[in-house]
Amino acid sequence: MKNRYKVLIIFICALVLVGFSRGTSKTSQESFVSGDGSVAYIDVANRIEAPALAGMTLSGTNYSYGFGRVTVVNVWASWCAPCRAEIPTLIALSKKYSETTFIGILTRDNPPTAEAFARRFKIPYPTLIDDSILIGFKGSLPANAIPSTVVIDRNGMVAARISGQVTVASLSSLIEKVSAE
Repeated sequence: MKNRYKVLIIFICALVLVGFSRGTSKTSQESFVSGDGSVAYIDVANRIEAPALAGMTLSGTNYSYGFGRVTVVNVWASWCAPCRAEIPTLIALSKKYSETTFIGILTRDNPPTAEAFARRFKIPYPTLIDDSILIGFKGSLPANAIPSTVVIDRNGMVAARISGQVTVASLSSLIEKVSAE
């Protein structure tokens, strides 16, 4: 009987060691970087053009946005706790600032799971499922944490970013500042 337990313990240890030795494969959640809520604003003279915001949405429609309004772009994933926490704020602000366009970009997530999340919370704005759009923000304010929220001015230039969970105060301040320009 003791030998059986020893063999079982050795077998379990071997499985654990094999599991740890495969360290190069990471899921999206394991490589998750959470932002600290820092806010960055760019002076008008130093802004860089935002990428085109177009592609397939969670609802299965093609979406293409032409700049001309202040735009808030929120990068999120349904498994991300700060993303889930900030969604009521984003929804409320999208209703409060009706002259501002809100767009989501889904990253490192399963579209059906994210679509169910969007339906449950009744997110009133489109979410693009092509996270390759994020590459276009590289030269200005990269969305390097989840969630990240970028504010684009009326001329299609990246004006600000919140790295991490938005608050009513932080995002309202940026929307109002960029809208007043």
